[in-house]
Amino acid sequence: MKTIVLDQMIDEYIGKKGTKERNLFDAQVEIERVSMKIYNLRKEKGLSKKELAKLAGVSRAQISRIEKDIVRVKIIQVLKVLNVLEIEENLIWYKKTSDLL
Repeated sequence: MKTIVLDQMIDEYIGKKGTKERNLFDAQVEIERVSMKIYNLRKEKGLSKKELAKLAGVSRAQISRIEKDIVRVKIIQVLKVLNVLEIEENLIWYKKTSDLL
């Protein structure tokens, strides 16, 4: 059985770094990472979605969307949640937008 490195498989099936397809894939992976980080920190702090929503000034439904499908929410809502969870957004989004497109 031939062993293949994950990066090689991604290059082959998604596209090499710098291609539009790969940049979109990498952006989606990053978005999912941010969503999981928010979910995990909310749980660590013992906050319910309702409590976090109230503290951040957004709806409970928005918290659910942020944790599950961050693409469909406004960035300002994400920043409010990050502020409540005491996360600096530059620690979350370390890539420049121009690197993704």
